[in-house]
Amino acid sequence: MTASPTHEQLRRAIEIIQEIRTEVSYAVVGQQEVIEQVLIALLAAGHVLIEGVPGLGKTLLVQALAKTFEGCFTRIQFTPDLMPSDVIGHAMYDMKSEAFHIRQGPVFTHLLLADEINRAPAKTQAALLEVMQEQQVTIEGKGFTVSPPFMTLATQNPIEQEGTYPLPEAQLDRFLLKIRIDYPTEEEETHLVKQVTSSKVGDALDVSAVNTVIQPENVITLQQIAANLQIDDRVYDYVVKIVRSTRTWPGISFGAGPRGSLALIRAARAAALLAERDFVTPDDVKNIALATLRHRIALAPELEIEGHNVDMVLKAVLSKIEVPRV
Repeated sequence: MTASPTHEQLRRAIEIIQEIRTEVSYAVVGQQEVIEQVLIALLAAGHVLIEGVPGLGKTLLVQALAKTFEGCFTRIQFTPDLMPSDVIGHAMYDMKSEAFHIRQGPVFTHLLLADEINRAPAKTQAALLEVMQEQQVTIEGKGFTVSPPFMTLATQNPIEQEGTYPLPEAQLDRFLLKIRIDYPTEEEETHLVKQVTSSKVGDALDVSAVNTVIQPENVITLQQIAANLQIDDRVYDYVVKIVRSTRTWPGISFGAGPRGSLALIRAARAAALLAERDFVTPDDVKNIALATLRHRIALAPELEIEGHNVDMVLKAVLSKIEVPRV
């Protein structure tokens, strides 16, 4: 078992994380909760599904985050005619050498933005599934690993349903968090409009104000520190009780599996580090539970007809589970 981080390692990690959060905020106006949840996923070495209408700064957020650790960033616009080879790459015949060469696809990066992932058919979505789970892709029967840290940030639009392919449960379960991004407040939107239109032509994304804080290998060190934060047995029990309750709760047609418990522990550890602590509290679990579990359960049709949504039901579950004193 790996030892807990030393006081000095923890102090330095907290310092770096706060710097990253500050730098991202220079480019992204408002959306502090979204920024925090994306950082939690990065520290937990997980992937995120971001749901929100277009134009709320999702691409800008990913670009800014990549710049903070000098990471590679690629974006794939998912469309109905997108092929698996457009995502992972393919073998290409070279006339000069009379041999096949592997052309690696856009998944060979650090941060991959899969824009409108539910617009692509199941076969293309499945191509992304392997790299999300195994950190590798198979091209012409040969495995190729992606360089860590690797994180997929997929977006889907909650409004436009026509021409979309719902993500299968197996793929949804691979996302550590499902983040909902909403409209900015009036004050934030005023600040945003001033910042974007000040002496600028067009609406090109600008991350010039963001400074590089660390290198990709330092992100891996931060992930290892987060993975070794202390958790009391009572917090483990609390997490398992929450997840198991979703399987028997009235109105939930299917609940979260064991991967939900694992994800909640990983996310809570990262949340604790973000909160500048070396141990996990029940509040860390409670605060990240909605984002960790909302895509792992499905409501019965009668509850949806009555106007209930997943977050409402999860809040009811959390209110009934006794919170341990740690």
